[in-house]
Amino acid sequence: MTKINTSYNRRSFLKSMAVTGGGMVLGFSWLSGCRPEETKVATGPALPDNWYDVNAYLKIGENGTVTIMTPNPEFGQNIKTSMPMIVAEELDVEWEQVISEQAPHNAEKFGFQFTGGSRGISSRWEGLRMAGATARQMLREAAAQTWSVPVAEVTTAAGMLYHEASERSAGYGEMAELAATLPVPEEVDLKDIKDFSIIGHSKKNVDAKKIVTGQPLFALDHYEEGMHVAMIVHPPAFGQRYVSIKNLDEVKSMTGIHDVFPIKTYKDGFAKGGFDTNAFPELVAIVGKTTWEVMQAKRAIEVEWEPFADYTETVMGFRGDTSTRKVPAGLESTAAHQTAMEEAAARPGEVVREDGDPKGAFARASRVIERTYSAPFLAHNCMEPINCFAKVENGKVWIAGPLQAPGLIEGTIAARMDLTPEDIDIEMTRMGGGFGRRAYSHYMLEAALIAQQAGVPVKLMYTREDDMTNGIYRPTYQATYRAALGENNELLAFHVKAGGIPESPLFANRFPAGAIDNYLAEEWSLDSNITIGAFRAPRSNFMAGAEQSFLDELAEAMGKDPIDFRLELLQRAENDPVGENNDYDAARYAGVLELVRDKAGWRQPAPGVHRGVSAYFCHNSYAAHVLDLTVENDRPVVQKVTCAIDCGIVVNPDAAVNMAEGGIVDGIGNAFFGELTFTDGVPDKRNFDQYRMIRMEEAPKAIDVHFVESDVNPTGLGEPPFPPIFGAVANALYKATGERKYRQPFLGSGNLPG
Repeated sequence: MTKINTSYNRRSFLKSMAVTGGGMVLGFSWLSGCRPEETKVATGPALPDNWYDVNAYLKIGENGTVTIMTPNPEFGQNIKTSMPMIVAEELDVEWEQVISEQAPHNAEKFGFQFTGGSRGISSRWEGLRMAGATARQMLREAAAQTWSVPVAEVTTAAGMLYHEASERSAGYGEMAELAATLPVPEEVDLKDIKDFSIIGHSKKNVDAKKIVTGQPLFALDHYEEGMHVAMIVHPPAFGQRYVSIKNLDEVKSMTGIHDVFPIKTYKDGFAKGGFDTNAFPELVAIVGKTTWEVMQAKRAIEVEWEPFADYTETVMGFRGDTSTRKVPAGLESTAAHQTAMEEAAARPGEVVREDGDPKGAFARASRVIERTYSAPFLAHNCMEPINCFAKVENGKVWIAGPLQAPGLIEGTIAARMDLTPEDIDIEMTRMGGGFGRRAYSHYMLEAALIAQQAGVPVKLMYTREDDMTNGIYRPTYQATYRAALGENNELLAFHVKAGGIPESPLFANRFPAGAIDNYLAEEWSLDSNITIGAFRAPRSNFMAGAEQSFLDELAEAMGKDPIDFRLELLQRAENDPVGENNDYDAARYAGVLELVRDKAGWRQPAPGVHRGVSAYFCHNSYAAHVLDLTVENDRPVVQKVTCAIDCGIVVNPDAAVNMAEGGIVDGIGNAFFGELTFTDGVPDKRNFDQYRMIRMEEAPKAIDVHFVESDVNPTGLGEPPFPPIFGAVANALYKATGERKYRQPFLGSGNLPG
């Protein structure tokens, strides 16, 4: 067993108390891991120091039923099942005795309640284990006192306490009340991984029955007497701002309309937080009795908009540091973006990493291979439309909605409405998809302001058009790769220059950095008034496809098998690495490639099957895919994807497979069709009749997921399977058509029926 201290620092605390009628409540708060080097997040804004803070409650009733709170918001990754599984494992209780509850937002009790960055399980792993182990130890001590035996002789199994020598036993519920009065132990034992009986064994989604039977779980299900429907109208183009409502009185007099008014979501000079991104902070709100009546008013309203001038906004970091962001004026178009990116790529970039003498290596090369890859803006398109319920009464705000980071919007609401965080109550409802979009919770602030001004509770609802045209997109990117080959086709140097609007996607210290003597990485970016945000596996979702496509083409030019070539590079990185800042573990990276090679039968594809391979490291995990594709009626058909993942210990295998399958299907759809373009600031696509998503018949006929057996603490899983699928698709398409793919989407909406 592993011993773990229950108190890491002076801020830590543990409290227990008896519940009326018997039972035990254990509240716990501590850093779940003291490994600062593991707290780094490769994408998005820097996370706060208390990322690892775990605060939650574990309740044991007198009947032995155990209630375990899930601190992080649930949006389909199944943490409402897997987090309680971790506690139940160390508590040594039958899973059937466990009730899982979604915790409310409460930073004091539950710390930083954030779902994103594939950090949910990894950030809570040790803390949740500690919670279960602590409760188990206190129950053992209660039994030892009751039976007057040494605590070392008290054992547990399946929610029962035993003293073998005296043949006594008791259920946890019988000892819970006494256990709650005992001091919290300073040190507890954690199970050996080989003894796990819940972790690593599949458990069904605790909300599955409610989901399939349509029971209320989502914010759209929320209803209160007197509630009104609210919708917003925002500028039709990026680069515009609100001026006035031309027919205000006419719209306000329409049937069922309660009120119509403009709102301004931020005060002048407000220093935004990292997730306060909002393309249109000046909006028009329409409030009415029914959805239909509000939509009719929305169609009738005439709003005047005007271009805005260049401005600079201040963004506040988590640790109080500030930065500025330039927002240029103008109505931007995709054609102009493409020209600007080509020009930026032709100029010298900012050198982020340089190993050896890449300039000299390219000068003496016998051959140079150069390829440029690009990808468009992408919309998140969460299944559940953006929505939020809000009520403002007696200086208090009550909100219920789907969001990934309640703690990041609470302070913004408080600042805008001149309240304290204690005046704001946020209920985290289950999310119908997130993918990063719901980390930007401006719609909650909008709902609160609308409810305040309208004087009634409101349910704010975005139409699909509102959401698709409201920003927070995956940025548009471009990357140029160059490789220098010697006389004997040996790889002399590698150069990547990547950039985008409005950010660079580059990860300078990822593979193949560390595997090549002469390596150069440069980056650039261009300002834009089109707002962007985290999109499933931010930046990796582009770089993986570009990098892995280029490595395949490079392997072909060198006369090597694509997998063998990658493994050669990884062997160099493992045995004789270049540089000291390489982000990845070369052995684990090679492990998923070897596993997917063997499971897919890489060298024996079926007749008529065209294969592409891709592998990538992100969010502290490793994923590799082999994609099998056929061509039927001049149409590519994905027959099978074989997937290998190393994400450390897998808590809930069925759920893990589901996440991998979802990421693979999502990635194939975006690789084939995903694209959002602009003309004079206006998004060219507004709904699913224009924005092409993958359809059922286009999903792989089979997905075969394999996990590397590991004793490493869990790492990311929601995002890592997503990025490498782009490269696998591109490489398989090349095998099928003989044409390399350099620009996403690879097919486009016009290439397949409908």
